[in-house]
Amino acid sequence: MTASINPAAPHSLPAFITAPGQTDTFMVVMAIFLVVVVMAVGLLFLRLHTLPERMAHGSQKLQFEIVAVLGLLALFTHIHLFWVAGLILALIDLPDFGTPLRRIAGSAEKMAGLPPGEGDTESDKPAAAQGHHGS
Repeated sequence: MTASINPAAPHSLPAFITAPGQTDTFMVVMAIFLVVVVMAVGLLFLRLHTLPERMAHGSQKLQFEIVAVLGLLALFTHIHLFWVAGLILALIDLPDFGTPLRRIAGSAEKMAGLPPGEGDTESDKPAAAQGHHGS
């Protein structure tokens, strides 16, 4: 008995069908393409995820650190509200409260006759002395 081809079967096969025992070139190309696309999407995701940190980089140190912590919380908890809060905080320019308060403290120390930066250590000395004598 001889095997004959069915007359309804096509006589030429499409290019993506390989012969038995040969390398499936289309599958190899698609595997490489899939790896490249997954890496590109991951890179895009991480680039988008660090957008608030990159925006807040030029701002104050405290604001940058808060935005960075919110970004890490969003990354590890998958709560997108943290990322949105970090983005909003990065867009807002917070006023500098530290410099005027330091100047006021320095002026108060100067009026009290204390050397600059020594005003807070005077209140610690009596408490330390009381604790040392009480033991």
